[in-house]
Amino acid sequence: MTDRCIVMGAAGRDFHDFITFLRERPQLRVVCFTAEQIPFIDARTFPASLAGPHYPEGIPIEPESELARLIVEHDVDYVFLSYSDLPHEEVMHKASIAQAAGASFALLGPKHTQIRSSKPVVSVTAARTGSGKSPLSQAIARRLADRGVRAAVLRHPMPYGDLAKQAVQRFATAADLDAHECTIEEREEYEPYLDLGLVVWAGVDYPSILAAAEQEADLILWDGGNNDTSFVKADLSIVVLDALRPGHETRYYPGETNLRVADLLVLSKAAQATPEALAALRATAARTNPDAGIVEADLVVHAEPEGVIAGKRVLVVEDGPTITHGGMPSGAGLLAATAGGAAEILDPRPFAVGTIAKAYAAYPHIGPVLPALGYSDAQRHELEATIAAAAPDLVVDGSPAHLDRLLRLEVPVVQVRYRFEARSGPDLFAAVDALLESAT
Repeated sequence: MTDRCIVMGAAGRDFHDFITFLRERPQLRVVCFTAEQIPFIDARTFPASLAGPHYPEGIPIEPESELARLIVEHDVDYVFLSYSDLPHEEVMHKASIAQAAGASFALLGPKHTQIRSSKPVVSVTAARTGSGKSPLSQAIARRLADRGVRAAVLRHPMPYGDLAKQAVQRFATAADLDAHECTIEEREEYEPYLDLGLVVWAGVDYPSILAAAEQEADLILWDGGNNDTSFVKADLSIVVLDALRPGHETRYYPGETNLRVADLLVLSKAAQATPEALAALRATAARTNPDAGIVEADLVVHAEPEGVIAGKRVLVVEDGPTITHGGMPSGAGLLAATAGGAAEILDPRPFAVGTIAKAYAAYPHIGPVLPALGYSDAQRHELEATIAAAAPDLVVDGSPAHLDRLLRLEVPVVQVRYRFEARSGPDLFAAVDALLESAT
């Protein structure tokens, strides 16, 4: 008997779940993937070179909006949900759609999808997108590099182009980003590591990615995406909770899973949070994971160059995922523009064109900032056109992607960055050191 399956995804976890669990089980036949959250990732085919001998023609990728029709058309038995940062209620809405069309609904867990490393593994994940995973991961990587420890940074996948070419990706220089035709979102995540002289690994086939990274590494550092769980089994699990969004840590999938398995919980943005919010997070931690250590930390915003924002009419660009499906109205850019004394913060929404305007319609919570969306050449041109139409004196770039390198802009750009600073609780860097010592 063969059960027919659909994998619901967003070009990342879905492919990993297929490779680690479904690909070698011929009794489970994947008829298609569906795609959501990220634009331009449907109407593709998961290539035969990655799909394996049971799928000589590859596997089609369809829009998630067609799920009910696809279940009926292909007589599907199981639907696997394989992407992240969904409210728990929305997960069950998707389950109801699948079951109403006749299929069973399933979620794969770590036992069947996490891969094991021969090296010690530190994972940094979160309860929500935009909580501050990457500044923390970068701080850990910087410290390890200063000690002469070779850390291989594995980044959650973002394979939005030619999947066969993106099976295993190694990024060491800006030229590697160009060679792999990285989108703005990919550059946002990879460039800060390259600026530190570190190597980042990503792609589609994570068993192969991990094997390659292990050849160069003393330690594997997993920098998670959205609020997804780690693809690699961690020896030390660090999970970031956003103190500006108390309560979200138990309301989103699979962020609550991360909360419950953490060795260390980091309450980020503590300086901006109320005492009540911090107390609520601590109460949740005590109830759901009483054995986890709790670190309070700040994400310190700094602009480069300094002192140029004051008195300017500025347009603020923010990290795309954080303010779209991450649900934040703004981010580091708006904080820096306000603190820097901008004379006026221009609202880009009246000037938005094309898919940028559609993003504002899809995510009405976004404030007077511009999401750094650039998943295609056409969308990057729309981003340029939106900025040009707003006619600012200065662009405050709160995305990590170095927009001045990617877009043709007629105005100067100020780069804004977060810097991780622990302020109370266990020494998480000492915990990483202890892990290394135990592995030797």
